[in-house]
Amino acid sequence: MEPGGQLNMQELLQQAQAMQEQLFSAQRELAEAEVTGTAGGGLVTATVNGQGEITGLSIDPKAIDVDDPADTAETIADLVLAAVRDAGRAVQELQQEKMGPLAQGLGGGIPGLGGPGGGLPGGFPGLGGGSGA
Repeated sequence: MEPGGQLNMQELLQQAQAMQEQLFSAQRELAEAEVTGTAGGGLVTATVNGQGEITGLSIDPKAIDVDDPADTAETIADLVLAAVRDAGRAVQELQQEKMGPLAQGLGGGIPGLGGPGGGLPGGFPGLGGGSGA
């Protein structure tokens, strides 16, 4: 602030530009990041990028019981859901790690940036983590 209580507009603009650069950098890091979630002791693995998109799903052949296909299908469906939830939790932690400090720098509670009252885009509402779980 300048004498007399006036905001220094140039300083404010520089701070906003620096924060914007940090935000873009964090978004780039998230776009390039991948996390995995597992279930059934590693029988099912879900891979999710930092934006919350599922990029891979692996099912170990040991999870398949050829003598009971109906039970196997149900078990695999449960394991896939659990692996996706686990990956969703991991990506939300990564998003909070990368974006949370920026939201706090903005006063916290900014919708879409985490913190109290905010939620990060790309999470898995209803699948573990976040306010939907």
